[in-house]
Amino acid sequence: MSETAMLGGGCFWCLEAALRQLEGVESVISGYAGGHMEDPDYRSVCSGTTGHAEVVRIGFDPRIIDYRTLLEAFFAIHDPTTPDRQGNDVGTQYRSVIFFHGSKQEQTARELMAELARAGVWPGPIVTQLLPAPRFWPAEDYHQDYLANNPMQPYCQFVVAPKAAKLRQKFRDRLKKA
Repeated sequence: MSETAMLGGGCFWCLEAALRQLEGVESVISGYAGGHMEDPDYRSVCSGTTGHAEVVRIGFDPRIIDYRTLLEAFFAIHDPTTPDRQGNDVGTQYRSVIFFHGSKQEQTARELMAELARAGVWPGPIVTQLLPAPRFWPAEDYHQDYLANNPMQPYCQFVVAPKAAKLRQKFRDRLKKA
C-alpha cells in the first residue's frame, strides 16, 4: 500500500532528481501547492504572486522506506534555514515546506525538526513550514524527470546534479539497485 509525501525545498527539479533515487520511492511528480490560484502554471508561480511553492509529490512504499527517512533525505539536500530561498533561487515559491498527510506524518515531521534543531545541524533556526497537504497541481510535462531529460543544461550541471550526488553519498545504503 503506497503512501504520499509532499515536500518543497527550493527548485522541484532538485528534489525530484535526488529523492527518486531512494529505494521504496515509487513515483516523484513535480508540481505546485499551497497557493490561491486555480490551475497554476510555471510562469505564474515563478512570479511569486500565486502563493504556491514548487513541490514534489512522492509515492512511496512504507514497507521499504518510511516517512522519517524521506524527511531525513529532504533535510540533507536543502537548507531549511533560509526563508523563501535556496541558493540563488529566491521567492516564496522556493520556501522550505512539508505538506503533511495526516497526524502521523505531522508528528513525525515535528519530532524530526525538533531533533535537528537540538542537534544544531545548521547555524540558524529551521524555518520549514509544516502545513496540512493542500491540493496538488502537477507541473507541466517538461518539468518531469528534468535532470534525466536535460543533463547538459547548466542549471542541472551546477545545481541539480550536485544535490542528487549528495543524496547518493549520504544515503548510499538506501539507493535503488541498478
